[in-house]
Amino acid sequence: MSSDYSARHLSVLEGLEAVRKRPGMYIGSTDSRGLMHCLWEIIDNAVDEALAGHGREIEVVLHADQSVEVRDQARGIPVDVEPKTGLTGVEVVFTKLHAGGKFGSGSYAASGGLHGVGASVVNALSSRLDVEVDRDGKTWAMSFHRGEPGRFADAGTPDPEAPFTPFEQSSSLDAVGKVKKGVTGTRVRYWADPQIFTKGASFQIEELLGRARQTAFLVPGLGLTVIDERGEAPETHRFHFEGGISEFVEHLATDGPVTEIWRLTGEGRFTETVPVLSEGGAMIPTEVERTCEVDVALRWGTGYDTVIRSFVNIIATPKGGTHLAGFEQGLLKLLRSQVEQNARRLKVGNDKLEKDDILAGLTAVLTVRLPEPQFEGQTKEILGTPAVRAIVSSVITKQLGERFASTKRDDKAQTSLVLEKIVSEMKARISARTHKETQRRKNALESSSLPAKLADCRSSDVAQSELFIVEGDSALGTAKLARDSEHQALLPIRGKILNVQKASVADMLGNAECAAIIQTIGAGSGRTFDLSAARYGKVIIMSDADVDGAHIRTLLLTLFFRYMRPMIEEGRVFAAVPPLHRIVVQNPGSKPNETIYTYSEAELNGVLSTLKRQNKKYQDPIQRYKGLGEMDAEQLASTTMDRQHRTLRRVNLADAENAGRVFELLMGNEVAPRKEFIVDSATGLSRERIDA
Repeated sequence: MSSDYSARHLSVLEGLEAVRKRPGMYIGSTDSRGLMHCLWEIIDNAVDEALAGHGREIEVVLHADQSVEVRDQARGIPVDVEPKTGLTGVEVVFTKLHAGGKFGSGSYAASGGLHGVGASVVNALSSRLDVEVDRDGKTWAMSFHRGEPGRFADAGTPDPEAPFTPFEQSSSLDAVGKVKKGVTGTRVRYWADPQIFTKGASFQIEELLGRARQTAFLVPGLGLTVIDERGEAPETHRFHFEGGISEFVEHLATDGPVTEIWRLTGEGRFTETVPVLSEGGAMIPTEVERTCEVDVALRWGTGYDTVIRSFVNIIATPKGGTHLAGFEQGLLKLLRSQVEQNARRLKVGNDKLEKDDILAGLTAVLTVRLPEPQFEGQTKEILGTPAVRAIVSSVITKQLGERFASTKRDDKAQTSLVLEKIVSEMKARISARTHKETQRRKNALESSSLPAKLADCRSSDVAQSELFIVEGDSALGTAKLARDSEHQALLPIRGKILNVQKASVADMLGNAECAAIIQTIGAGSGRTFDLSAARYGKVIIMSDADVDGAHIRTLLLTLFFRYMRPMIEEGRVFAAVPPLHRIVVQNPGSKPNETIYTYSEAELNGVLSTLKRQNKKYQDPIQRYKGLGEMDAEQLASTTMDRQHRTLRRVNLADAENAGRVFELLMGNEVAPRKEFIVDSATGLSRERIDA
């Protein structure tokens, strides 16, 4: 390398060239995440118009040619000439960095787009971008190729590979049609540039639907339609909510309620010094007064998971920021004071609440609206405006304090339940910490506290050990003879355990069967569950192949889902698959008979048809196993427990939120949705499938 270094070695990247050279600075990455970020920039521009009161419908279309189009019915991008640059508003927005209507011009009071680089960055990173604007009774159009305006020579069908001619002397915004008076709107369609984005990058439909649903919650009355034309048949999804963030919290919450959804609103003022563009074009530091509006919806539930979504001007801030810090600070300050005031009733002693105790079971949506918020980076994942912290904290303390001071019967009952819940979480945390500090993990030989009915295995190798949860003592006797005692442990349960979806934590821990399962696995429960302390590598639910067996399996899975979820997430929970039928094929002469096991009615019918074609006889009637106790040890070992021949069904948890809703529907307190589900599903049920 040369040792001299002077000004001639410096590169000056002008305009959109800098974006193409360093795309990660602007969109985070060049994989699917960056591709989606580009789409958010265009969608957010349309949403900002809706926030300003213009346009109530937005459409997002994923075309079959891998392009994406965003349509709105707002004011339309200005088409007149911007005096400083001599370019039309459309060209300024899509070709100039840090240009737009969100720099204090009065067009937007509070917007998600702030830096003026969103549309121009998307343009720079697209092999083709077409924009159409309905305004002034006409439809105006302009096309761009990697950020450069010009014309494509395509024959009616837009094609990013078509020959492109850039404008040389001056740009032209073409009038390509007419619209009725008063009709306005913008349509932006673009093709992501394969030179920039990685080969596997694609638009993620589930992520897009989640974002569209989220935006519809945050802007009540706004309709968002997503159309996916990439498959064999177009799929259309529409989102429209009038309830705002209260409805959002109801959607996010998966556990039973401890409180109703509480809405906390307020605002605060602060001053900050910002550079303001003067009429002469100079940036002058000016002290301006800002108003920050705070809107929070929250509720505590019976679970221990925390779901908090924070937003600034409807832009999600997944990594939080000053508004989230203020929210947590206000909650902690208020609830600590409330617990101190009720210390004798709650039997608290000298212990202090911590943040995790308060957040357990909390579902909340926090939104703040303010002009020109300061974000950390273009991806807007963290809010940095310092004054917002104190404002949010003050609103939470004041509004929630009024709720706790209320004399209404419902408010008093709910606030009392919240205090009891967070104090019980604090005591559980302290107890778990004490236990961890003073107790070492005991193996089966050292422990005298394991359930007496547990038939443990000899091996201490967690990876190789298996715990079979067996239905009933009759099956236990057969399973003891059938198991591999070196690696397989057995725990019998008596019938149907407690439905933990409806029960409280205290009821669950007081239930003998639930307590025995948690005790045997040895890793705790709920927030204090420690997967590394689990005594078995696999937990296998072995229930009868009938309706009661399926019910018991569902109850057990509910227990694991609510209180030992990491076991499911790590794929360590299984359901045994015992056979339904035993066919004894009669062989002629002295040749021994052959035994065939089948696991479904369809498989049974297929085997019987094959035997008939082969003119083989079988013993009639065919044995139908209703319970595990009907098998002898050899049959149970070879079909269900022997690692060489058995079949296990792994319990997966691909989507915890959806699984939570299903568990709540099937096992929760609300009867009406369950009744509706049963009635709606009855037509699709065959009588032959019911084991009667």
